[in-house]
Amino acid sequence: MHPAQIPDRPPRRPWYHEVAPHQWKAVSAAWLGYLLDGFDFVLITLVLTEIADDFRLDTATAASLVSAAFITRWLGGALLGSLGDRHGRRTAMIASIVLYSLATFACGFAWDYTSLFVARLVIGVGMAGEYSTSVTYVLESWPTRLRNRASGFLISGYAGGTVLAAQLYAWVVPTWGWRWMFWIGVLPVLVALWMRRSLPEAGDWHTEIGAAGAGPGARRPERPSLFRPLFTGGLRRQANVVLAAVASAALFCAFTPLGAGFVPWSATVAVLCLVAFAAQLGGRRGWLLYVSLMVTVFCAFLYSWPVQALLPTYLKSDLGYTPAQVGDVMFFAGFGTMAGCWLAGFTGDLLGTRRAYAYTLLASLAFVFPVFAVRGSLVGLGVLIFMLLALGQGISGILPKYIAGHFPTGARAASLGFVYNVGALGGAVAPVLGAQLARGMSLGRALAVLTFGLTLLVVVLVGGDVPRRLARLVDRQVSGDLLTSGPERGVGAGGAGGPDAARGEASPGAV
Repeated sequence: MHPAQIPDRPPRRPWYHEVAPHQWKAVSAAWLGYLLDGFDFVLITLVLTEIADDFRLDTATAASLVSAAFITRWLGGALLGSLGDRHGRRTAMIASIVLYSLATFACGFAWDYTSLFVARLVIGVGMAGEYSTSVTYVLESWPTRLRNRASGFLISGYAGGTVLAAQLYAWVVPTWGWRWMFWIGVLPVLVALWMRRSLPEAGDWHTEIGAAGAGPGARRPERPSLFRPLFTGGLRRQANVVLAAVASAALFCAFTPLGAGFVPWSATVAVLCLVAFAAQLGGRRGWLLYVSLMVTVFCAFLYSWPVQALLPTYLKSDLGYTPAQVGDVMFFAGFGTMAGCWLAGFTGDLLGTRRAYAYTLLASLAFVFPVFAVRGSLVGLGVLIFMLLALGQGISGILPKYIAGHFPTGARAASLGFVYNVGALGGAVAPVLGAQLARGMSLGRALAVLTFGLTLLVVVLVGGDVPRRLARLVDRQVSGDLLTSGPERGVGAGGAGGPDAARGEASPGAV
């Protein structure tokens, strides 16, 4: 064709013009809720030393308070995620925010270790539901090709919450004490009430589930339930109730001083129970995908949470920093993670989710050991912490996009909630493991070794698309990224479109 005959192409609009006002409103509202989620959850890491002094706890026992919220996350993510699949993302998101906010408020009234531990268990339920429902809400509301960006924007709210908490810590705790930090955490209730009035429902869920069968004379289809297989028959129902009780008891023993001496046995029982649930939920063709994603998330938490949970303790105990100095370093850390989440979103849309994840984590390894070698420079430590967390933890901004893309809309929130929050038990193991390693070496060295080694493992798992490769061993029809392939593609569709698929992420065989 002659150049003069080639029709003019309309200029491509900037990406932010592709996002409608109601879609910006959706991500902004969810981001604000997630900011307060991060604020509430990180409080325990900031005041851990003050609580340990007040209740006379050793380092390992105090670290178990961080672990407590992870023990119940598997249950909260599954139940509240299932609520989101059946009744809408918005309803489940609001219920989650109210739950963890009130539990955080209750932490301020704790009179001993046990009462604070129980409140932290409730926080875990609410936070798990917040993650699964907020993530699915935002991802299903935004344009398909920009969903890595939506994921990064949302998760950056959590990092913003850590920055806010760190600044308030330096102002509130020295003057009023640690309890006031938790009482401030009731503020998300007000956000939840505003969200109930203002937000529309997620687009994908409304189209495929909420509006299905709404036409004249149409028969409304049965709402999805991921957990229906667990309750088909009296014997299975009773067995699974017992299984849930045993799993909870085993996790409690594994992560509290009450189970001292039985930790390997308790952990083994808990793992077997949770794998049994995954096998039932995934079914004959999907159980290996569930289990492999759980392992991937578990390792992701193991590399990131030693630093995230014990950094304030390291700054105060090993470096002797004052609360004001700790607040300054945590500001660099939180803002670094926030900036990294934004970067991850753009990089994920450009390179594809898996490649962006692997390349960014590899780059973060250059900063792991230098961070814990700095002793005399607050500014130097702040800059290194910023870079480490921007690359190492900021990439977690697209972890929701990576996981959610494995599941169809009707089961996405519950599947994501279960898989992610079972894997999040790595966050319960991480601070305890870091504290235990610190008994034989300095805390800084222990954190560096854990972070470096496990980061490499996650690079292999995500970059090599190990979960999908394993899933194809039992189901050759495993599809690609369902968040970029359109609602007409379901599990077993045998292919996917969209930017990730075009970059070799459509199936394990394409890599």
